[in-house]
Amino acid sequence: MKDRKSKAKLIILLGIIWIIISLPLPWIVNNPQVSESQFNIILGIIGIMSIPFIVLGVAWTLKPELTT
Repeated sequence: MKDRKSKAKLIILLGIIWIIISLPLPWIVNNPQVSESQFNIILGIIGIMSIPFIVLGVAWTLKPELTT
């Protein structure tokens, strides 16, 4: 059971790290020309684009033999 919890925590951590790294926040937040609605749309697009990479990370964490 402990091993399963540690894998779940690792998967969640990797997903959070990926989303944070993929966000271009410095260019969006410091730009006064970007409105709040544009900001929300960009965050949604980044979130949707991150899903396949998070799934790949989860799959490779659970089944490392898939990488070879």
